[in-house]
Amino acid sequence: MKFIKKNSCRGCTIKCDVHKALISQGADISNFETIQAEYSRHELICKQNAEVTHAIYMVKGTATLFIEGYNNRNIILYILRPHNYIGLLSFFESPQYSYSVKALEECHVCMIDLKVLKTLYAQNHDFLMGLNEAFGKSVKLIMNKIISLNQKQIRGRVAESLLYLTRFYKSTRFTLLLTRKELGEFSSISEENTVRILNEFKREKIISITGKDVEILDQQLLEKINEFG
Repeated sequence: MKFIKKNSCRGCTIKCDVHKALISQGADISNFETIQAEYSRHELICKQNAEVTHAIYMVKGTATLFIEGYNNRNIILYILRPHNYIGLLSFFESPQYSYSVKALEECHVCMIDLKVLKTLYAQNHDFLMGLNEAFGKSVKLIMNKIISLNQKQIRGRVAESLLYLTRFYKSTRFTLLLTRKELGEFSSISEENTVRILNEFKREKIISITGKDVEILDQQLLEKINEFG
């Protein structure tokens, strides 16, 4: 991790919801400082069981949110992108992170004093509603993951992960930033099974995959595998 600088919100060009909430309450944002930090690919942004000290706002890059299991068997719950909070579920749940977040590529974040976030949550209706909506989306993603783990076979899990990435990148063609091991963790299966299923999908002309470049060739069939997998 590399700290870039402490910065006043006055000169910020992002105008996140914290900035908007402070302005709406007439706060003097010139006195409100945040810490900006930069993380390299595969670097941990927050660690499971570590103390939550700041609200971390994603400015640039993407990162995986995952639960660290026994024997280095992790489960990736979802991928974070810019303008999302990191560790959102931990802010009010407990003083420790319930999961880890790792950079998929170079990430820039803005660290905001947790006390400020909690005060705005209690006092600003629009900010409260925005965070509640984000809470709801996070919980929905986790519930979908639980259903997938309980009901789907490995082909269905890999199909679900590929469809998730199609929606995430808003394209049937994308560069896979996840390693094969991480795609396995996202699908809750082993790396070996992940590679095997990808090769099966390739032979069946459901996908085209060369290195990290992926194209969904038959999305309709992939959705059927996801649904009945």
